[in-house]
This record gives sequence, structure tokens and C-alpha cells, in this order.
Amino acid sequence: MSGFKGIKKKIETAAMSRRGFLRWSSFVGGSAFAGRGLAARLRRGPGGRKESVRAAASAASVQEDAAVRVVRTGCPSHNCGGRCLLKVTVKDGRIVRIEGDDRPGDAIEDPQLRPCVRGRSYLRRQYHPDRLTRPLKRSGKRGEGRFVPISWDEAAGFLADGLTRIKAAYGNAAIFVPYGTGSYNQLNGRQTAQRLLNLFGGSLGFYNSYSWAAISRATPTVYGTSVTGNQRQDWLNARYILMWGWNPAEIRDGTNSEYFVHKARERGARVVCVDPRMTLSAVALADEWIPIRPGTDAAMMSAMAHVMIVENLYDAAFVRSHCLGFDGTQMPAGYEGAESYKDYILGTRDGTPKTPAWAEAITGVPAATIARVAREYATIKPGVLYQGYGMQRRAYGEQAVRAGCVLAALTGNVGVPGGWASGIALQAPDGGPFWLVFPTGTNPVKAAIPSFLWTEAVLRGKDMGPADGVTGVDRLGTDIKLIWAVASNALINQHGNVNRTARILADESLVEILVVQDNFLTPTGRFADLVLPACTQFETWGLEDGWKYGDEVLLMPKIVEPPGEALSDYAICAKVAERLGLVEAYTEGRSERDWVAWAIEQYRKTRFPDIPDLDAFEASNAGVYSVPVTRPAVAFADFRRDPVGHPLPTPSGRVEIFSKALHDLGRPDEIPAVPKYIREWESPFGPEAARFPLSVIGHHYLARVHSTMDNVDWLIEAFPQRLFINPADAEARGVRDGDEVRVFNDRGATVVRCRVTKRIMPGVVALPQGAWWRPDKDGVDRAGSVNVLSSERWTALAFGNAQHTIMAQVEKART
Repeated sequence: MSGFKGIKKKIETAAMSRRGFLRWSSFVGGSAFAGRGLAARLRRGPGGRKESVRAAASAASVQEDAAVRVVRTGCPSHNCGGRCLLKVTVKDGRIVRIEGDDRPGDAIEDPQLRPCVRGRSYLRRQYHPDRLTRPLKRSGKRGEGRFVPISWDEAAGFLADGLTRIKAAYGNAAIFVPYGTGSYNQLNGRQTAQRLLNLFGGSLGFYNSYSWAAISRATPTVYGTSVTGNQRQDWLNARYILMWGWNPAEIRDGTNSEYFVHKARERGARVVCVDPRMTLSAVALADEWIPIRPGTDAAMMSAMAHVMIVENLYDAAFVRSHCLGFDGTQMPAGYEGAESYKDYILGTRDGTPKTPAWAEAITGVPAATIARVAREYATIKPGVLYQGYGMQRRAYGEQAVRAGCVLAALTGNVGVPGGWASGIALQAPDGGPFWLVFPTGTNPVKAAIPSFLWTEAVLRGKDMGPADGVTGVDRLGTDIKLIWAVASNALINQHGNVNRTARILADESLVEILVVQDNFLTPTGRFADLVLPACTQFETWGLEDGWKYGDEVLLMPKIVEPPGEALSDYAICAKVAERLGLVEAYTEGRSERDWVAWAIEQYRKTRFPDIPDLDAFEASNAGVYSVPVTRPAVAFADFRRDPVGHPLPTPSGRVEIFSKALHDLGRPDEIPAVPKYIREWESPFGPEAARFPLSVIGHHYLARVHSTMDNVDWLIEAFPQRLFINPADAEARGVRDGDEVRVFNDRGATVVRCRVTKRIMPGVVALPQGAWWRPDKDGVDRAGSVNVLSSERWTALAFGNAQHTIMAQVEKART
């Protein structure tokens, strides 16, 4: 711990300061020089030193210049985990500066929505020379990236004719608009295409997401709902916060989440971070960093439960009155002989007590540390165990989620101010933001697949059924034949096992038509038959609410004209609708601005009765409508007070530590009725470790939002792509800091420079996800794209992505 405290002493104050991201850039792999360079650019504007002269006027003088205007708007939403407010300066029809929320005050009830370095750097994406400006039609083989420009009339006809042909040959279920969040507000993104296709007869649906599949499915097995989180202002009532695999300083996870943790700590809360990496959040927010081997979180949680049970530290009264399945006296009728949670923890059935010593051998966390953290969480109340999402994007990711929920129940931290029920923790009382107001209509195709299994539906869709996660029908009956990817790089770059996916999409006998709609020619776009140039969110109208947490709506007016012939997602769909004879039904006579006005009225009817209408909203130039939180809602407060009068929406009405539904699936080795540690299919403890001994994690990174912004030069300079490796692992391989290394397994290989650092535990390497796949002539990626190493396998219960379960080897690259 001395090393952690030493680093904290140097970095913590800077990390929370106004210029903290400069020092962060050095911390995460850049250089102090790069950080200073980025800061200077953010102050000067996009044109460098000359731009600083043109844009150096004060706010007052800027407003006086008739050729200059200032617009407050929501940050272009690419699913970064936040929804922030930008102050955008426009001169002569061009954005020249982007600043953050300048509203006065810093109240806990309604804090500023401050953008991160990605939002502040957006000019370099907005005016990037590689922006798509014309429709493109493929002229070479898929993947070669060879295209010729065509007119919008030809492009709309190509897509409309393709939809019509595929519908006639295979049916509407052969058409698919995949998961993607590259454009993510009410009027931009995949929902615009989904609305059109629903009018066209429908398309194959999907459920869950690449982000939250396991946690979304697992949380309701315990609580019957996903609304398990208090409003964040309540964190200030916590005395203990466990940040388990959670890194809000980089991923945001709700604008200002890191700010609320910081404020809770100022009020005396002890904050502990459990993570394989010493993240920015560990440095800036935590009192202690506990490194843990990836994929073993459920083992440590089980050992913590053992300490609580053996030492009688758990809240026995709450467990007895509010929970089901803790021990043999609490089993549901008809399941009295099944294994209870206490049976598992004490090893009554399997002969293995889940002690801290048992967990130490699995997790790499010292037994004494496990026992101490268990005692702290059980006795320093109230407490928050906040689960990050990386740990559930793994084989058996559902188990860590359920285990965390059970720990919250054992400690009695459910339904109390300052507590936290854990799980996905959508905001009480109503689930919070993320409302899709834009009407997509009803999909006439009832079949849906898990979002991550789309490659399976390409290869064997006609044979897929409920055993493959298919819902709505007994069997799909057709393969996917047309893909329309709107604001999505998930087909190639963000999907597991890139090389496999590339082979699938290169085969034109499988997916017969592939259309990609985006701002840039991404790795996915290089495989397209047709590429459609889309606006950024500064170039059209939009509206967004908070990201998971918060009570605000941000207006996104059209600020500048798009380059060339680029169109909004909505306008593109309207063109195709016209060719299909559906334009009147699709647009209902509304422009983008009209739909924003309509959406505001829907918010008024549902969540925000006092929100101004569009004309008043725009005239105010406030950019945001927010509701201060003066009395933060506490999830399950009524249930805690009266479990009989206010039961949970579970079958028993209680916290289900034991799930009858999971038990009845009859798959105890993969889907147990009580949360258990299950060794992953790729593991340091499996035979694969002889060849591939290092666990690989693909964490989120300040340089990008998933794969969006990977081409922004300022961010590349400040946060270069690196493989993070512990000195012990580097020394064993003859690798030094800055060397090019080859990272490989049986699925693929990538060459990238390394960062040798003690800020990652031995036996683990980290390669930030999202770098654009760039294979050389031998098929070796040269960009550090982690998904050449990841697997296409999915989790047992949720059918969710398990892309963080990776074993690989590292060697010094040959020159």
C-alpha cells in the first residue's frame, strides 16, 4: 500500500483539479509534454497559435461581434457514460472554440455538467479531413476500402431496392439494424432506421446490449427490478464506498458520478477500489487500491460473505425478514433440499469452505485484506458497493453481479439512506433517464436475438431457437441477409474475434447487402457495399436526457452546416422512405426541429412538467433544463420499512438470494441458483495458460468513446495506445518501457508499444478497447485493437458478450 499512497500523494490533488487531466495523461500512458500540449490546444482552439489570436476575445467582446455567436448545447452523445453541457463559439459559420458548462454555482443538488477532455477536443473530430461527405459505393472486395462516389438518388435507390429484394426473397426477419451507439440522442442513431423498417414490415429485433447484458439480466433475479440505485446525492450519506471494478473518472457512468464520490469522501466516507488496474478513479477518489485477478470477483465476494457469516457480522434481522434462500430455514416451498447460500459459503455440500485463504489462491488478494474489507463493509454503515460493468462482460459475468447484490443484502444496506442495493442500479424512483421518446412504432417481426449473437444469426439463423436466446418465435427460419449499420462500428471493431467477423462479412454469400451510415470510414465501413455520410450532432437537431443518472434534458440545436452532402440520420431515412413510398408515414410532415419540439412535449407529459417549450428553450440559450435533487430517492425504502405491504417484484416478494427460476433451468454448473464463483473457460488456472499465461483486459480509455474519436490527434497525443504491463511480466520477456510488443493468442495478434508500470497487477495486461483495427498484409493488427484477441463466446444466462475473458502471450516484436 505504500506505493499506492505515494502515487496518490503526487497525483490525487491534480486529478481533481481544473487541470487534472494534464497529469492524468502522464499517468495513463502519455507524457507530461503531451498533456501540456493538449491543454494549450484546448485553450487556443483548433487552429493552433494563430487561432488563439482570432479566438482570444473575452466572452463579452465575443457576444458583441455580430459574426460570432455562442451556443450552449449537449455534448455529442457517443455513449461515453455522460451527458455534458458545452459552450460552443461559432464564427463565420464555423465552430472555433468549445468550452464547458459555465453556469454559476456548484451545488450538490444541481451541479454543473462539466465535459471531459473528449468533449473539449471535439473540434478535431468535427473538422477532421477524413469526414465522409458523399455517398460511396464499393468498387473492390469487401474490406479493401475501395469505393467510388455516387449521388444520393443512386444511394437511396440502392438501399431501397436492396430492402425490397431481401424482403421478397427471405422475409423481413432477414433484415437487421445492429446494436450501435455512435450517435445516441432522441433524433440521431439507429432508432431512425428502426422506425422506417417497422413501417416497411419490420426487421429482426435484438435485446440487451454489449455494455450491460449480464448485469441487466442478473439484477432482477435478486430484486425483481433493475431500479436498485438511490439518486447519487444520497452517496454523501454513505460512510463506506466499495468501487468494485468501477472507474467513473474515465468512463463517467453518469455525468458527475466521480464528483459525488469525491464529495462523499470529503464528508468522511472511506473509499476502496477493487480493480486489476490502479485506475484514475483509484488514484483520484480512493483511500485504498486492491488489485484483483480478472474474472475472480465472485470468489472474493464469497469469501467476504464467509467472514460475515462466521463472525456473525451480517444483518441477521434483515436477512430473516426480507430475504429468501440464505439458509435451510429460508428455502422456498418444494426446494427445502436444495443448496442454500449458506451451504455454498460454508462448503456444506461441496466440502470447500469459501474462506479468505481459499479466495486468495484464486484472486491474488491477500486473505487478510479480504477479511478486513469484509469487516469494514459489514460494520462501517451505511455503505455502497458499486459494481462496474467490465467484470460482467466476462464468462459467467452474471455471478459477480448476483454476488454483489447478496453482499448488499447481507450487510443490510438495502433500502436505507447512504446504502446501495448494488446490481445495475438504475435510479430510483422511476429508473431515471435513457428514455427513448422518438417513436419507432411496433416491429411486425416478433423474433429477437441477443445483440451479441448477430454473427450466429448470419451463419445459422434459420436453425436458431430459444436455446440460442431467440425470443418471440420457436425458430428464426432465416439467416440475416441485409445489415444496415447506423452509427455502429460493432460489426468489425467492437465485436469479439475481429478476424472471424471479417471472414464472415467478406463472404458475400452470407450477408448479401451491407450498408454503413457514419461520419467516417471506420473498420466496419470498409466492408460496406454502400457508405452513407452522416452529420455530426452539431449539424442537425437533437435532444438528450441524462446518462443513467440525473434529472435533466439537454437541447442540441443545429449549430453549423454539414460538410459536402452529409445528411442527418433522419434525413437519410426520409430519402429511403421516399423511394419506398413511405415518406409521409415516416416523417408525419415533421422536420428534425419539429420532432425535437414534439419530444419535449412528451417529456412534459411524463417526467418534467415544467420543461419549457422548444421556442423558449432555444431562446434562453441555457442548453439544459434540470431539476435539482433536494431529497434524493432511496431504492426499496418502502420495502425496507414494510416488506409485507410493499413487497419486491420477485416471485417471493423478497430479496431472492436463492432463485427458483434459475434452479429450474437445470444448469447448476453454469447458472447456479445461488451466486457462485465459476472458473472461466479461459483462465490462469486452465490448460490454456501454458501457452497464453496473461489475462488481458480491454478497458475504456480517455482517448476514445469506445471506438469513436480514435482518429482525434489531440487525444492520440495525450493518451497514446499502449499495452500496460507489470515490470515483473515485462522483465521475464525482455521487454522495456516503450518497446513494440506482439500480443497474441490463437485468434489473432496485434503489435503495439508497451507501458511498463506497477499500476497493473502481475499476470495481467491491459489493452484499451476501441483502437481501429488495421491489419497488415499478414493479417497482424498494427493498431492495438484488443478484439483481435477476444472471443465471440457469450455468457450462459444473459447471452451477453464475454469479451474481457482473454488469455494471451506477450513477446518483444521482431523488427
